[in-house]
Amino acid sequence: MASAQYPTKAITMVVPFAAGGPTDTLARNLGLAIGKQLKHTIIVENVGGAGGNIGVTRVAKAAPDGYTVLLHHIGMSTSPALYRNLDYNPLTDFEYIGLVADVPMTLIARGNFPAADFKEFLAYVKANKAKMSLANAGLGAASHLCGLMFMAAIETDFTTVPYKGTGPAMNDLLGGQVDFMCDQTTNTTGQILGGKVKAYGVTTKTRLAALPNVPTLDEQGLKGFEVAVWHALYAPKGTPKAAVDTLVKGLQESLKDADLKTNLAKLGTEPTTQARATPEALRTFLKSEIDKWAPVIKKAGQYAD
Repeated sequence: MASAQYPTKAITMVVPFAAGGPTDTLARNLGLAIGKQLKHTIIVENVGGAGGNIGVTRVAKAAPDGYTVLLHHIGMSTSPALYRNLDYNPLTDFEYIGLVADVPMTLIARGNFPAADFKEFLAYVKANKAKMSLANAGLGAASHLCGLMFMAAIETDFTTVPYKGTGPAMNDLLGGQVDFMCDQTTNTTGQILGGKVKAYGVTTKTRLAALPNVPTLDEQGLKGFEVAVWHALYAPKGTPKAAVDTLVKGLQESLKDADLKTNLAKLGTEPTTQARATPEALRTFLKSEIDKWAPVIKKAGQYAD
């Protein structure tokens, strides 16, 4: 049970992916902001594996006392379709706290990729599709989902190379072992601005302030291609309402934090609106996302036991 003075100690925020990845980056920035509001440290714990399911399961089975929370992305809505056997149910095993941020994606390639712009990139990958390798951070990762959508949009399949996390995938892209990938701005903005990778488009309707010279895929001919990786906070089912309410208030206040806004802007994103940072908004949105992704994944035929 959470005490009336909750919180009285540090809170653990579980990230179901390896350290250094885009969700981890967001978690560490968010943790500082929420910790400031709640006047207690937020400890980020990385529990990677099985496409995020190990970390999610840990939180689902954790003591519902308010001292363990989960920061997860769009994968919370795709896991039911990707995996036949889950040890948790996204719709029944958690208390919802609220949405946090929508992180755009970028289409990037190794630094020595021969195409000068997206038109040349598209022509090249289609002409050499048998040789092309499309990296992702693993089954169910945001980069995997974006890759599926990209292949569907251009009606071309490539050899996909799944990694155990975004870090290893990015390392091989930087080293030229793979050709291209679609990943979150929280992981790619620095590499793009540093000239270490080539950027061919962003997945938003309008250009990003952090990457003003990178056109949207929509404006370059992929009409309607829009992918944003939403992130949200959860607590184990049965967490006392008083604790959940405190966490919701802490989240909402943290999203106004100037330092958080500045740090996220440098990463190509921004905090969500106050209206979306609520349990009700997250509950409704999660259900709609599960319904949205199930047919996409089923059609692609990519799932695991």
